[in-house]
Amino acid sequence: MDAALSAVMQCGYYDRGVCRSCTLMGTPYDAQLAGKMEHARGLLSAWPDAVWLEPMTSRPEGFRNKAKMVVGGSADAPTLGILDAALHGVDLVGCGILAAGLRAAFAPIKAFISRANIAPYDIPTRRGELKNLLLTQSSDGELMLRFVLRSTEALGRMRKHLASLLAELPQLAIVTVNFLPEHKAVLEGDEEIALAGGDTLSMRLGEVYLHLRPASFFQTNTEIAIGLYAQAREWVDEIAPQSVWDLYCGVGGFALHVAAPGRRVHGIEISAPAVASARLSASDAGLADVTFSVGDATALPVAQPPDVIIVNPPRRGLGEKLCQTLEATAAQTIIYSSCNAVTLARDIAAMPSYMPSRIRLFDMFPQTDHYEAMVLLVRRP
Repeated sequence: MDAALSAVMQCGYYDRGVCRSCTLMGTPYDAQLAGKMEHARGLLSAWPDAVWLEPMTSRPEGFRNKAKMVVGGSADAPTLGILDAALHGVDLVGCGILAAGLRAAFAPIKAFISRANIAPYDIPTRRGELKNLLLTQSSDGELMLRFVLRSTEALGRMRKHLASLLAELPQLAIVTVNFLPEHKAVLEGDEEIALAGGDTLSMRLGEVYLHLRPASFFQTNTEIAIGLYAQAREWVDEIAPQSVWDLYCGVGGFALHVAAPGRRVHGIEISAPAVASARLSASDAGLADVTFSVGDATALPVAQPPDVIIVNPPRRGLGEKLCQTLEATAAQTIIYSSCNAVTLARDIAAMPSYMPSRIRLFDMFPQTDHYEAMVLLVRRP
């Protein structure tokens, strides 16, 4: 048996009961994977003729490229992690599922918080400024750092001390401040201002480069994301279509990966900043036949469907309206990438003209019971 697959990750935070976010912590990795496969197979058992490919496994540790840390404590001694039952900060800077580059950045960031005297937001009293810290690492080790503040009160001090932070963390490619004035349980607000660096973080995935803006969505496990896009490209290349639609395209991950000479690829996404990022990536790569537009995936024209449609919806799935739209198209193939096999199974059942041909599980989230599944759906004769 592969030693990596039978490995058991230990976490002091979990063992002490400090953090139980990783619900499968302490479970051998092969057992985690077997449980996910059983869960997926059970939900998709209505299609017994589908071929199940070998699941793509992940590193059990250090796989997360993004840290979403609640800030607690005081300006002199800030904590980065979560809040306990009493809403006090719990420090999780040594979290083992985070990439090493993220963990190494926390100490300089804490020092900066203290130098700039940014008071962490205290939920019970509704006082303080710094609510959350969002840190993303690219595949080349560059960092995007976002401070989520209640107001502009600390902005001047942050600018004053920013040079010292950049000197300690030269890998910082982007530093921004996001404003969340409301007292509500969300990670970030709508307004963002730049403090340092460029507009986007370049995320290299093999030969494809994606541009991530501060609020962009990207898969939390870079290595598995590469495998996910590669699988979609393999299936599309087998079909050799002339046209592809990528719905819920985000920053263009699937669309850019399935591009090929003579193949028209069009991505649709409701987020204008994400579409701007996708267009920038396509332009940089010289992909004139890869285009993107801002729009609602549920309002698709069905008169001239493409040969292949790729869908990558949020956890809620496609929904009844889009399933009906896809069912009404004459597209021969749908590639469905899902982070929620429950809604995946529901949506496939709502499109009876299509049947699953191949299915593959991607372990995007080790130490939890979550996973990504991709299904190749072909139109019935």
